[in-house]
Amino acid sequence: MEQKINMNQRKFRIGELADKLDVKKFVIRFWEKEFDLKSDRSGGGQRFYTQEDLDRFTYIKELLYEKKFTIPGAKNQLNNLKEIKPAIKQEFTKTETQNSSNIETKALFEKLNMIKKQLEILYQNL
Repeated sequence: MEQKINMNQRKFRIGELADKLDVKKFVIRFWEKEFDLKSDRSGGGQRFYTQEDLDRFTYIKELLYEKKFTIPGAKNQLNNLKEIKPAIKQEFTKTETQNSSNIETKALFEKLNMIKKQLEILYQNL
């Protein structure tokens, strides 16, 4: 099912995304297919990507190019993070609704980044 774009959020076209990632457009299309990722589409079918998409593709590139994961290994890594992500989102939403200060929010992000790094180390040692 195609998703229509929401203009309230900054969107990137595939060329912009490719430039930001320093890869060719066909690589993005290949990763979409291999990792079963869906991009937003305009009424004319043009692909649009969000900041979250950029972050996801950046992580895929890091796994494949820097950490030398195979595609199945990178898929595993992403699937493991998907299982953890809802709990992190729930904790962050709870903190937001309590009108936390910027300092508390920054501390939470630092803690999440530390957990992410620890998880990456654990998965590298598997």
